[in-house]
Amino acid sequence: MAPNDSAETGGTRGTAVGRRKAARYIVPVAVAGVAAATIGLVPALASTGDPDLPKITAQELIEKIAASDTERLSGTVRISTDLGIPSLGGLADAFVQGGGGGESADPQERMTELASGTHTLRVAADGPDKQRLSIMDNASEYSLIRNGDEVWAYDSGSDQAYHATADKSARDSGGKSAHPAPDGVPATPKELAEQLLEAAGPTTSVTVDGTARIAGRDAYKLVVKPKQSGSTIGSATVAVDAENGVPLKFTLLASAGGKPVVDAGFTDVDFGKPDASSFTFTPPKGTEVTEADDAKAQREQGKGPDKGLGKGLDGLFPGVGQSGAGDRGAGDTKIIGEGWNAIAEISTPGGTGLPSKASDEVPAEAQQFLDSLGDKVTGKFGSGTVFKTRLVNALMTDDGKVYVGAVTKDALVEAANNAS
Repeated sequence: MAPNDSAETGGTRGTAVGRRKAARYIVPVAVAGVAAATIGLVPALASTGDPDLPKITAQELIEKIAASDTERLSGTVRISTDLGIPSLGGLADAFVQGGGGGESADPQERMTELASGTHTLRVAADGPDKQRLSIMDNASEYSLIRNGDEVWAYDSGSDQAYHATADKSARDSGGKSAHPAPDGVPATPKELAEQLLEAAGPTTSVTVDGTARIAGRDAYKLVVKPKQSGSTIGSATVAVDAENGVPLKFTLLASAGGKPVVDAGFTDVDFGKPDASSFTFTPPKGTEVTEADDAKAQREQGKGPDKGLGKGLDGLFPGVGQSGAGDRGAGDTKIIGEGWNAIAEISTPGGTGLPSKASDEVPAEAQQFLDSLGDKVTGKFGSGTVFKTRLVNALMTDDGKVYVGAVTKDALVEAANNAS
């Protein structure tokens, strides 16, 4: 067993991980979408026995993750998510399509499925321009396939396909994986771990807490915890392959306790070269194909899923790693506080709050979902609604201000009062 070794994340600035910029948010209904993005496509899972491995410090383990150059793998991933919200099911359509209904192969829409329940994925990668991810169902399969410039998504249940061409900036991303998932969504365990570590700062404790056996591989356990009280996040544990530095397991716990919010990981993994056929796809005869440009145009017209649903860990950690309060983020976002207790203050376009039930601006299914999440609150700021999950909470005031972060409801109300 490796002993508990600690490291302040301030000591990691020489590595590939660094401070992150202010997060972007889409509110209020993107609370669920942000949670889906945080899950991304991360892997992790069950262990059998704790191997006896050489001692390693947290700093050394972080550097091992950053230095890992493994680009070939294939395996099975099992993801379980419990955000404390009702199962999205068909409600995703109500949010992202305005209740339009119907199936779609657009990854901007389909990745929200990972926001709740348990899912089995098959993953494969062969370098930065060949990846495949398949969400397995009892009677169907949804696959995302990247092969060079070509990106395909296919839903065998509805016989729908989505086609895109990878842009040059993604191909020339300096070695970063230009994966086929929605913007900002980590598509590998390494990407998720790096985002987590980039989110960490002086308010974070990082330790090595023993070893584990994951999918037949020896691994070290890296534990990231907030030093501050008041965050809804308890800890995140990343099991790191002892040989090649690839993260194999990711577990996210809420400070309130209970089962993991996210428990995702490899049940089997192979670091050999995947079969080339894994990355080829031809739409079956009769398949309805949607081009990415058409889907984008629909989103811009308010007819399709909002691109803001894929923002990685940005929504979970609004100001972690940033020094000082009042930093301006993207657009009209202001960061209040610092570290894990940071709260993003957002001014909504037009300065209006949630539409009323009588306005018919929100589909009935979406309104029901919002009501199930929301608590009415009042204070010096006026009145508003707090939308809650086990991890991310958001206060939307009736005059159109939004306060969101991985903090308690009381912290959001206090922030709104202080800003009044």
